Amino acid sequence: MQNKNEERQVKKDMKLALGCDFVGLALKNAVKEYLDGEGIAYEDFGTHTTDNCDYPVYALAAAEAVRTGRCELGLLFCGTGVGISLAANKVKGIRCVVCSEPYSAAMARQHNDANMLAMGTRVVGTELAKMIVKSFLSNQFLGGVHQKRVQMIAEIEETGRLA
Repeated sequence: MQNKNEERQVKKDMKLALGCDFVGLALKNAVKEYLDGEGIAYEDFGTHTTDNCDYPVYALAAAEAVRTGRCELGLLFCGTGVGISLAANKVKGIRCVVCSEPYSAAMARQHNDANMLAMGTRVVGTELAKMIVKSFLSNQFLGGVHQKRVQMIAEIEETGRLA
């Protein structure tokens, strides 16, 4: 078992799906620099300009890449992270969380098997965003008692209720 004080290593043999709207572009680009420095592969589904655009378009593209297995995890960016996460969560099998600090990002991976992370440019700064991404990517689903709960979430997604 890993010592709590030991820093977890970021898993590098994965491919991430990235997406943002025009407000989230600068933060996405800063995170891309971090990913490049860590040698982590990604596919950028846009947007690539500061022209006004609609975040659901990019949330859907990135979420579909995660849903189909083309990418293992996804990172999304908009003004608050909320709108783009809501859009991504409409894709079956996506568990996208909005996080503004590293602890919640770690718990989302460990306990909720979150497969996408959303952040807001107007909420977190560049250095904090990198810390959040590192925490998200260096943790993994623990299973156990948490597996039952993730299955319950999937059941709600599938049927609209619990058995």
